[in-house]
Amino acid sequence: MKYQGRLINWNDSKGYGFVEPNGGGDRAFVHIKSFQKYSRRPCNGDLIVYRQVQESQNKFKASNIQLVIDRKVKPKSSTSPSVLGVFFTITFCIILITAVYLQLLPLEISYLYATVSFITFLTYAFDKSAARNNRRRVPESRLHFLSLLGGWPGAYLAQRKLRHKSVKIAFKQVFWVTVAVNLSAFIWLFTQQGKQFINTVFIRFN
Repeated sequence: MKYQGRLINWNDSKGYGFVEPNGGGDRAFVHIKSFQKYSRRPCNGDLIVYRQVQESQNKFKASNIQLVIDRKVKPKSSTSPSVLGVFFTITFCIILITAVYLQLLPLEISYLYATVSFITFLTYAFDKSAARNNRRRVPESRLHFLSLLGGWPGAYLAQRKLRHKSVKIAFKQVFWVTVAVNLSAFIWLFTQQGKQFINTVFIRFN
């Protein structure tokens, strides 16, 4: 028999809490390992669907847990944008490498994207660790600034691999704006003015 209830006393850093069934009844212990696939980390107040297992006379444990919001999401609608984003990012990387190989752009441009992307990925990882351990978080404005500088491929990789900042709609909207602005600057580098800018910069620093 399946129950529906609300998470209470959830400790995300330790990955456990309790659930109180809707309509009353015995509360059950909830552990993160008992969740099926989830689109984001559970948090206090979430509605979940679960099966109740009795461990002793007055103690119960929840199993086969699923977030209610995940039951309402159709798989196709959640995976399609993800596949499109992967294709978009890979295509950009291929274009960048090809442009450097054909000497349309200096090698240093690829170094810039690779370095900033690596730093951005590490920053996302640090922020996720801070969120789990109740430490000081990285401001979202800093994450967006790194994406704007050219770290957006690393940011997108972190969103997929670390499952961090991948659900919050407002954040993702601003993220894709930074991608659009950065790509506009990238395209500008192929113009006559862009080439003059590149030559000026490298003459000055070489």
